[in-house]
Amino acid sequence: MPNIQSRTHRASLGPLELSGGHALPEVEVAYEQYGELSPDGDNAIVVCHALTGSARAAGETGWWDPMIGPGAPLDTNRYAVFCANILGSCYGTTGPLSVNPATGEPYGPSFPRINVRDMVEVQRRLFDRVGVRSIVTVVGGSLGGLQVLEWAAQAPDQVRSIIPIGCSLAHSAWAIGFNETARQAIRSDPNWHDGDYLRKGTSPDAGLGLARMIAMLSYRAERSFRTRFGREVRARGDEGAGTYEVESYLHYQGEKFIERFDANCYIHITHAMDDFDVAEGRGSAARALEPFRGRAMVIGIDSDILYPPHEQHEIVDVLCANGNQATYRELTSPHGHDAFLIEWEQMAGHLRDFLQSSS
Repeated sequence: MPNIQSRTHRASLGPLELSGGHALPEVEVAYEQYGELSPDGDNAIVVCHALTGSARAAGETGWWDPMIGPGAPLDTNRYAVFCANILGSCYGTTGPLSVNPATGEPYGPSFPRINVRDMVEVQRRLFDRVGVRSIVTVVGGSLGGLQVLEWAAQAPDQVRSIIPIGCSLAHSAWAIGFNETARQAIRSDPNWHDGDYLRKGTSPDAGLGLARMIAMLSYRAERSFRTRFGREVRARGDEGAGTYEVESYLHYQGEKFIERFDANCYIHITHAMDDFDVAEGRGSAARALEPFRGRAMVIGIDSDILYPPHEQHEIVDVLCANGNQATYRELTSPHGHDAFLIEWEQMAGHLRDFLQSSS
């Protein structure tokens, strides 16, 4: 059963100057809040979602529901837990599907290039508006983890601790390679039309579905697929040919994805991930994070091929060299990068221990 009821709120934040020099005339952001904010605005926890996630972190369809609620690791009896949909997404925050006020039509491919700094700037404006003054911790995995590091760099005096999960100080060539392969799958679809598919009345469903299939291979691990699927065949025809269970699974994931996500959003968000480097324009990662004096728990996953554990160790090393109290914890799992969305018991234990030691 879900821990709590969820309801999506929306806020208009006005114009936004983007890091790349472009501007958005109006930004709307979708967010959810679980638990009551204290009168001093100092009991907030910020949860940052991954690439295709939404503001719905808790509730019946919440992507992190076991972690949030009364008595849960992110205890809504003590904390006000916030999750905002990222800039560039298709779940209520301004992105390629939003209407451009200058044209009266969706931005589509004309939506300007964004980065993780822009995403965090939108969140900072939102939480300032709703009365958040001090943040107990910022937590998130994957793209959410990149946002966590950017929060520490952008708002070191507001953030008291951070929990980055399965992420890196800068997106690696390996991770960029996966994203570019997925983007090319979308761009190769005849219905892509250079991103102008909405006006053409088409949708690059085949390409978007293939992009998801590619991504799923990076989110899991060989042992996970071997244990779950092996060489099992779903059905055999007269000539003995059949569909392997792993093929069926990947096709199912692709088909589900095209029902809920947009190709231009996928292109823009993956570019933002690839552009992430917390050191850019700040001298080095150490200098970027030096103003942040809070505690940190950095979580890796032993079977993660997308963000291997040595990248989380690098985060810990930088923070410790800066004088932060930073620890490393590791999820033991056959499931690869997605373990932070699967290994609930391990995840809950690490979060509880960290937050209790912060009290």
